[in-house]
Order: sequence, then C-alpha cells, then structure tokens
Amino acid sequence: MTTETQLGKIEISRAAIASIASQAVLESYGVVGMAAKSFKDGLVELLAPSASHRGVDVHLVDGQVSIDLYVIIEYGTRISEVAHNMMSAVKFRVEKALGMSVAQVNVHVQGLRVSQED
Repeated sequence: MTTETQLGKIEISRAAIASIASQAVLESYGVVGMAAKSFKDGLVELLAPSASHRGVDVHLVDGQVSIDLYVIIEYGTRISEVAHNMMSAVKFRVEKALGMSVAQVNVHVQGLRVSQED
C-alpha cells in the first residue's frame, strides 16, 4: 500500500498489515490460534515461515484493505460472537494504525479445539 503526501511517499507492506491484524486476533477472547488456509499452504509455511503471516491474507483493492483470517476457536464459545468480535477488533486496529478504511474482514473458522478440564 502506498500513500503520497507533499513531503514524500509512505509504503506499508502487506506483512505489516498482517502483523497488526494477527496481533488483534490473538488477543481476542475465544481464539486459540491461527491456521493455514489449506494443507498445502500449511506445508509452505513450515518450509518458509518468514514468507507470510500464518492465517492472515491481506488484499489491497482500490486503496482499501480487505483481510481474510483463518482461525481456530475454543470449543464451547459462541462462534458467531467470537468472529464478530474479531472482525471489529481487526478493523479498529488496522484503521487506527494505517489511517485508511478497511473494506472488509472475513473470518474463516478452520477448526475447534477442546481444552482439557482441570
């Protein structure tokens, strides 16, 4: 993403945006972790972990940011509520950090994890 001002140019990488989004997701209640989109993508991330941020895809279309999140959620939580809270947190954090509009945040629940009871 590139923004031009009278003082110069500002470039923000997709990895930086993904890092902001990932931090917001991992701080959300009910989220256990991030997941790969598919088995193939999971293997690519294992072989080249610095190539992308696991579980976050950032797309830039017409100056707006679109973010896809691939997550694992705690079993027993209300999935729709956790997803809605994630969407709001990510949108807020990214807009606050970048100063530009986030068009959409899509949450893809890749799995549920059952915790051991103490």
